[in-house]
Amino acid sequence: MPRTTKKEAQGALLDYLHFTRSLPFLDAEYMSKNSPRFLRKLVDQVNNEPAIRHDVARFLRYHPLNEFEPFFESMGLEPSEFVPLLPRDLMFLSDEDGLLDNFHVLCEYGVSRGLIGRVYRRAREVFQYGSGVLISKLRDFEEFGLSKSVIVKAIIYNPCLLIDGVGKEFFKVLATLQFVGCEYDWVEQHLFENASYNWRQIFELLHLLNDMGCENKDLEYSLRQHPEILFDRSGRSTFSLIGFLIKLGFTKNDICSLFLHFPQVKIEKFVRNLGRAFELLSELDMDALNIGIIIRKHFILLGSCSVKKANSLIANLNTGKKRLCKTIIENPLVLKNWVLRAKIERLPATTMHSRMGRIKFLSSIGLTTHSEEMAKALKLFRGKGEELRERFDCFVKAGLSAEDVAQMAKAAPQILNQSKEVIETKIRYLVNDLGYPVSSLKPFPGYIAYTMERVKLRCSMYKWLVNQNAVRPTLRLSTIIGCTDSFFEKKYVIKHPRGLVVWQEMKKTVSVL
Repeated sequence: MPRTTKKEAQGALLDYLHFTRSLPFLDAEYMSKNSPRFLRKLVDQVNNEPAIRHDVARFLRYHPLNEFEPFFESMGLEPSEFVPLLPRDLMFLSDEDGLLDNFHVLCEYGVSRGLIGRVYRRAREVFQYGSGVLISKLRDFEEFGLSKSVIVKAIIYNPCLLIDGVGKEFFKVLATLQFVGCEYDWVEQHLFENASYNWRQIFELLHLLNDMGCENKDLEYSLRQHPEILFDRSGRSTFSLIGFLIKLGFTKNDICSLFLHFPQVKIEKFVRNLGRAFELLSELDMDALNIGIIIRKHFILLGSCSVKKANSLIANLNTGKKRLCKTIIENPLVLKNWVLRAKIERLPATTMHSRMGRIKFLSSIGLTTHSEEMAKALKLFRGKGEELRERFDCFVKAGLSAEDVAQMAKAAPQILNQSKEVIETKIRYLVNDLGYPVSSLKPFPGYIAYTMERVKLRCSMYKWLVNQNAVRPTLRLSTIIGCTDSFFEKKYVIKHPRGLVVWQEMKKTVSVL
């Protein structure tokens, strides 16, 4: 819209709102200058550049506008937000009881007109208050010791504070924090950064910490160092942490001490890290007693780092669950070396007996002792002899001959580096879900080494392409799964116009079995 046209149209709208509709001049001026979408719609209905002001005024004389539209837009609301809020049977702001009066109360108190839309969006009942109610609520905040600037900030981020009930819970939190020793300078700094506090939940958390015996000075220190203890998800993360620790046998004193010495880690991440550590120890089949002992003694360490998953550690450390479990029990501090994205070294072989067990197994599948082939195989096959035998037997029980499995293992040693459970799961999926005979593993044993996510994604996409007649239905399993993503996309996915779109959607939705 040309600048001159815009200025003329704004002038016509201002005249209409102020002189014809008798809105206060400041309101009319602000609405005319801060509702560009409405102004554009108005100009489009006239579309006469030389006499735009005259024609807009004439149009408004015979077509009274819905004053709520420019009013809501000037408050900072988007059309998608305010259109559902438009009164059905009203066109004039003066017909909405309390709307302009309460709007003026907020303006005069210092709330920017362009931000009042936030208050309206989340606390509409505020604009229905009778005379004197809203200003009384604002003065209640002042009497509690909060400055006007902080009150304005508070109601912009937390409009629900102006609603009965919510405000009372808020005052309880302020009183408790002040009793603990967190004065308003700290409260003002941290309290209003989030727009969705649950004040009752925060108050209940403060009450719980007090009941657990946390000294006021200790609690003040903890909150000043880590305000997220209180405010992260309105204290929900802290509730989760306390419940988790109690289940593990932590005393109230232990928990208070934790908060006093809490590390420089966000509490939500701390809880997530503890959960990962607990999951790791459980997946290693560690008994509950030892899990409790390790977490109680080393909860600061375990909450401060993100440990790898059990399957990843078993593969990278070249060991089994029992030895890994024993290693952690003997030295829990070793866990700090096994964190995400850290490069870890394999554990050394435990005894000559373990090596001999592997040699015995490898000899049973046709490798010659002391040969170069045996030396190479000892480096490639992971696990003890009995573990390798157990994994080998999974294939035999599935229907393959021992001779075939031996040849498969020689061709793709990594298939016996998977756990028994993983091998069984992948064979079940191959036979029951994909419909391939177990014999299809003979020409393509490497299937077992691929992740279930990759297998499911590739096979699902291939099935879709076949159903769309985009590719032939006779591709080998090794072709579908073994090629790179870029080759698979260029060779098969793009053969259908919607192939890439479906491929990306499947990447998001496919889950590991």
